[in-house]
Parts: sequence; structure tokens; C-alpha cells
Amino acid sequence: MRGLLDRVTDDADDGCRCVTAVDGDRLTVDATDCPGDGRLSTAPDCRATVIERLESRGVDAISTRASGTERVYEDDAAALLVAAGRFADAAGFHDDRLAARARTDPLGAAREATGRAGPVARIAAETGLAALAERAAGYEDGLRPYVGPTISRSRVAVRPPADARFEERRDLDTGAVVRRYTQPATERATYHVEPVEHDLDPAATATLMAAYDRLASGAVSGGDRAPGRAVRRVADDGTDVAKLAAVLRKHTHGHGVLTDLFADERVSDAFATAPTTDNTLRVRVDGETMLTNVRLTERGVEALASRFRRESGRAFSRASPTLDAAATVGDRRIRVAGVTEPVSDGVAFAFRAHEREAWTLPALVANGTLPADAAALLSLSVERAAATLVAGTRGAGKTTLLGALLWELPAATRTVVIEDTPELPVGRLQAADRDVQALRTADDPAGAGIDPASALRTALRLGEGALVVGEVRGEEAAVLYEAMRVGASGSAVLGTIHGDGGAAVRERVVADLGVPESSFGATDLLVTCEPYHGESGRRVKSIQEVVVGEDGVRFEPLYGLTDGDLVATGRIDRGNSRLVDEMRRSEEEYADLRRELADRTEWLADLVAGGRTDAGSHCEAHARRRERA
Repeated sequence: MRGLLDRVTDDADDGCRCVTAVDGDRLTVDATDCPGDGRLSTAPDCRATVIERLESRGVDAISTRASGTERVYEDDAAALLVAAGRFADAAGFHDDRLAARARTDPLGAAREATGRAGPVARIAAETGLAALAERAAGYEDGLRPYVGPTISRSRVAVRPPADARFEERRDLDTGAVVRRYTQPATERATYHVEPVEHDLDPAATATLMAAYDRLASGAVSGGDRAPGRAVRRVADDGTDVAKLAAVLRKHTHGHGVLTDLFADERVSDAFATAPTTDNTLRVRVDGETMLTNVRLTERGVEALASRFRRESGRAFSRASPTLDAAATVGDRRIRVAGVTEPVSDGVAFAFRAHEREAWTLPALVANGTLPADAAALLSLSVERAAATLVAGTRGAGKTTLLGALLWELPAATRTVVIEDTPELPVGRLQAADRDVQALRTADDPAGAGIDPASALRTALRLGEGALVVGEVRGEEAAVLYEAMRVGASGSAVLGTIHGDGGAAVRERVVADLGVPESSFGATDLLVTCEPYHGESGRRVKSIQEVVVGEDGVRFEPLYGLTDGDLVATGRIDRGNSRLVDEMRRSEEEYADLRRELADRTEWLADLVAGGRTDAGSHCEAHARRRERA
């Protein structure tokens, strides 16, 4: 039975006044009235209290609380304390003095025991104390806690590993400090974050806790302004109200430590791996995945799950164990993917930040995703209403490229965008006076939105124009391809789909999604993206046109990789491209399209050279180019 068991008050002669209790596999220590504050790395008396309690049983974690701060000792730190308890219990029969030393100074006792012959050396080895002590450079390393205010839903290892090599420091807008360390043995980087609340003095921490109590009791209201009101009610003169209010808001109305992580522009992803209380968060920084010094608490994981359920309006439980949602963390839009039991060992999350700026084709040319001539082909194809699919594996950049293609639609085009999780730059397009209507879908009938097939049928009734499907993946595929086949959209049809190249996409659409191959032939262009270890982290791998012949559908490459570069295959220049031929207007010859592609290539290259790659500049340049035309 879980619960607080065997409650003991330890106010012995050593001066420690910690109160310990066992709750399942965790030893909790209330150090409120203890002069050592329950700091097990620096307070030998508190260490002795804990180790004595562990002589009779083992635990997986030890947490101490004092002055509004919790310190959690897990993994090797918890194992060292448990081993010291076992050693003290077993060695007492042979050497009372050494057993007593193990309670206050387990590292010293381990060194003494292993240096002697006889039973105490054997006991040190059997209990694991000798091995654990050998791995610890000292108590600050061996008893390195994860620390956080008790109001926080995460715990942070404030001290870096003893052998870590410092690389760089960044100060974030939230007040957090980020340091990058490298482990010499593995050369693996650690993203070490110290939230501002970890630098609060005891008086400020006490004020923060008092304000939290006011907020939790309902004594203060006011929505997002409530944290500031709560702090002002308990603050003394000289209190930095703004700082404490920001901390309180982060942990009660916000997303906790995620706010600090995504305040770093370089962070694109964060991962909470189940079981989340046992695994540190990981982040992707400039394309590199790093360990962090942060762990979510069990309460923190539950709070995030509850918040995402509420914000998305979607179920997330054993009955519906996956979640695909969006959230605003700080001032960044984040896509949230979640799983829970029974498909995983508890709740786990993957967070991906949307780009702050809307990507354009010139911007993708500038960062090496694709060359200017390939971008010119895509630009003209979208403008001339080609039915285009952007394919690739997860993280290949499909949505980024699709978002960039939307800026190539003529400015007067009415566009309907269908997504289950908002990722495309609908708001930015609307701000640029584009007529864009978003429809929200939900695969889960209990979630917000309508099913994808119904959304697509609705979109076809919302007026002629471009049709954009965030991801083609279910029964809506049949409706989409029927629309493409009969030309019901009246303009471009664009979407993304999982698949690595033409053959894989055809298999996905025809075999998996049940679309007849003859309908699939309504696709004009297939663009395949892939992850890449370059500046952008992604690149266009191939551009293929879809050709329907006597033998069915085939894919003809217009661009492909040669020595790592995306280059034209020559099919367009030889006059063999079905796509280019069908994009001709009645008064145009094939050669006119080739000249248009060359002019557009030069135009895009000039925008890149002039640094005019943002959405505003690109729209202005498009308008001027069309006026000249």
C-alpha cells in the first residue's frame, strides 16, 4: 500500500531535525526545521539521517524539501545512499566505527573498507558501495540533485557533471541561463539550463511560495493577471514583483520549463521520453540532439497532459492514447505529439517549434534546401495550378516547403487550407491580404473539428480556388483525387504525404489509401524532401512529374541529386516534359515556358543575392514582376 508510512522525527544529538517518510519507492525528507536544509551533499548530519533510514529498506529516489525548494536524488545518487545504508547495517557487526562513518561519510568509509582485508571489504563490494564511491569525484558529484521550487513541475541538476567541459553561455529573455557542456569521454553535448527561479534568495523564494498559496487557494483572481496580483499582495518593499510574477505565471498559467527551452531561438524540438520521471528531457539545437539537465516531475507530466487536452479539445487517455495538438509556448507556436498507456510506458511528448518567420522559396534557396532553377519550376507550377504533392519522411521539411509554395499562388486566389494541427502560415498569409480559409479536422470523433473527408467536401463548396491539405493520410484521399481528376478545385491542389519518392508514394496512395491508380495519375508533380546535415537540416531530394501511359503511372525525374547537388535531368530542356507542355497557355509555345523558367530563376537568384527573402519582400517582388508581365 502506497502512502506515508513509518513516519519518524529525527531530532537526535547530531542536530539534524529532518522528518523522513517512505512513500512507495521514494523516501521523502521534510527539512523545514533542519539547519542543514536537507542538502545531502553538504550536510553530513542530514546525510546520516537518510542513510540510517535506508538501513532497513531500499528506495529508488530521495527527495528533500526546505524553504520552498525540493532536491531530488535519483539514479547513482540514490543508489549511493542506499548502498551506504546496506553497508552500515551489515558492517556494524564487524566494525561499529566504520559503520558509523558510512552514515556521515560513505565515500570515506568506502575508501577505508576497500583498503582493508576481511569482511568489510567484501561487504563494500557486495552492497555496491565500493563501485559507486569509485565513480563519484566527491559529494557534489556523487550526490548531485535535481533541484526546483516546490511550485515547479520540473527539476534541474544545477551543477554540471564533474568532468564536463564548458563550451558556451547564452542568456535568454526569460532570465534563464543556458550553458553548453561536452563530456570528454563521449564528446556528447549537454544543454544545461538554469531557470531564473534557481537564483532566487530565500526571501524571494518565500514570497513566491506565499503568492502561490494565495493563488492556489482562490484568494486571488484575474486570469493571466492573477499571478502578478498574488505577488503584489505578499511582497515587501524592494521585491522584484515583475520577476516573481513571471516565474509564478510560468508555473501556474504557462508551460513551466518548456517556456525557458523554447525561449532559445536555436531550439527546434524537445522530447520527453517515457517514463518521463526517469529520463531527462532532450532538445534539438541547430539540428543537433542534446541531453539536458532537466526532468519533469510526475505532477508536471500530468499537468501538461491536462493542459493540452483542454487547449486542443481532444481526448488523451488510455482509450485514446495518442495526441496531436498545437500550443503557444512563450511567443512560439509549438506542435505537440503525445502518447500514453497502453502504447507507451506512461505519458511521453515530442514538441516541435514552428518557424517564427514564414518560409518563402527565396529563403529556402538561400539556406540550401533547393537551387534557384528548381525553385523556379515549383513557383511556376503552383502559379499555373499544377496538382502537387510534397513527400518525405518525418522531419524532412514537407510542411515547411508546402508553406513556402503557398506564397507562389496568385495573390487573388482564394485558398482553403485543411489541417488537423495548425502548422501552415495561414495567419501570415491573411495578414498579407490573402484570402485564406482554414478548416480544422479531427480523426478522433470526440475531438474538435470534423473528419478529414467531410472537411474536404466542405472545402469544395467554399468557392473556387486553391485547395491545400496539410497531410494526405486517410479516407479523404479518395475525395481529394476525385477533385483533382475532375478539376473541381479550379486552381492548384497541394498537399503533403509520407513517402520517399514516387514508388513509395504510389504504394501509399493506391495500395494503402485505396485510390485507383487512374485517379492517382491526376497528380502533376511530386517533390520529395529528406533530412540533411546542412545549414537547413533538410533538402529537396527529387522533383518528378507524373506521367500516365499504357503501362499505368510512371515518374519521370525533372531534378535529382548528383554528387549531393539537386540538378536538372535535362528532360525540360529536351522538350520532353509533360508538365511544362500542359502548363502552356493557349497563346504560348513550349519555348516560352523555358524562357519563363530561365527568367524566374534569375529573378529568384537576385532576391537571394539582395537578401530579400522574407514574405513581405517576396510578395512585393511578385507584384512588381506580374505588373511588368
